[in-house]
Amino acid sequence: MAIGSKEFAPAELDTFEDDRLADALKKSREELFNLRFQAATGQLENHGRLRAVKRDIARIYTVIRERELGIRATPAPVEAPAKAEKKSKAKKDAAESAAPEAAETEETK
Repeated sequence: MAIGSKEFAPAELDTFEDDRLADALKKSREELFNLRFQAATGQLENHGRLRAVKRDIARIYTVIRERELGIRATPAPVEAPAKAEKKSKAKKDAAESAAPEAAETEETK
């Protein structure tokens, strides 16, 4: 990848929901502010980080604008915890129904 964070790769930004994208933008802008402050006071050690954060911000703005224009699709909300509960209930039910069957087979022997 070119200069920037691995966290904000274009493919990764596609998976972010709008709220998470806004949070990432806010954090990146705060980081840029802090880096500029460090640069002004002579405390900045990695000058390349300024460029990387600027590009990350530009990527985020691009994704937001593309979603507004309909060029890029907004990801559907993921309901993973709800599905996991259903599977765990199914496993519990299967385990409960299998336990009496196993006991019955042992008694018949």
